[in-house]
Amino acid sequence: MKKRGLQKFALPLIVIVLALAAIAMVPLRAAAVASPMTRHHKTHHQPHFFLKPGHQNPNASNNLQYNGGPVMSGTTHVYAIFWEPTGNVSSTYHSLIERYFTDVGGTGLYNNNTQYTDSSGNDSSNTVLAGSWVDSTAYPQSPLLDSDIQQEVSRAQSANGWSSSIDNIFFVFTESGEDLCADSTQSQCASNTFCAYHNYFGSNTIYAAMPYAASFSCNGGQGPNSDQAADETINVTSHEQMEAATDPLLNAWLDSSGQEIGDKCAWMFGSLNSDSSNVTWNGHPYLVQQEWDNEQSGCVLSGP
Repeated sequence: MKKRGLQKFALPLIVIVLALAAIAMVPLRAAAVASPMTRHHKTHHQPHFFLKPGHQNPNASNNLQYNGGPVMSGTTHVYAIFWEPTGNVSSTYHSLIERYFTDVGGTGLYNNNTQYTDSSGNDSSNTVLAGSWVDSTAYPQSPLLDSDIQQEVSRAQSANGWSSSIDNIFFVFTESGEDLCADSTQSQCASNTFCAYHNYFGSNTIYAAMPYAASFSCNGGQGPNSDQAADETINVTSHEQMEAATDPLLNAWLDSSGQEIGDKCAWMFGSLNSDSSNVTWNGHPYLVQQEWDNEQSGCVLSGP
């Protein structure tokens, strides 16, 4: 009788245990489905900000130091993403920024990066514009957040077949008047703190967030191309490009106070030409800030 009694209750007990296990697995399965995108875009490191004029405090007392991380080596690839739901930018904004990316490779300013090598001796010696895309997708919120910029990079990659690499960087340009904040507290925004920043997500998706410089007091002076909005953004773009080349994962070349190659020379342009430019590349004039040269222990437009 005892044996039959045990058999009588064993089957229902097994059914109950299996049912409870299935219920417990539901949230785990849901988390497994949701987690790849969450992990892909979650950032545990602070963006490296290019602060507004007057907020920056360049430290020219010490050289950049190598901290063990990678640099963008050889010829790097730039992807320009113009995220403009209403197309509210100046008439030559796209063409001038694209022209800058085409011209800057091989210049003395970009060559200055070659002194900043990784542990294997690799350096960033050249750069090319590898792709450009205009996206009219509506902004999900205003101000935008850093997470939105990361999502836009992923959308551009998916739409164009672009891939992440330590030698690729994605510049996300937003339209006139659109504010951008590093996080939901809105304590660090284009409207109150920075002109741009560079960062990364995942293991090597390197990007630069580029608010419309003319909307946020990021003016380095009168530019030479009859499009002040584009000229201002080009200067800020140059700052971010050189910093990302020498410190893509925020752990390569910085000085002892945490400043990168562009920070140490922020808003410093040297002498200007009669057309308000300070460099001419491929016959095209630009106004771009100087960058730090360890060999000279100073700011230069051509090095090392």
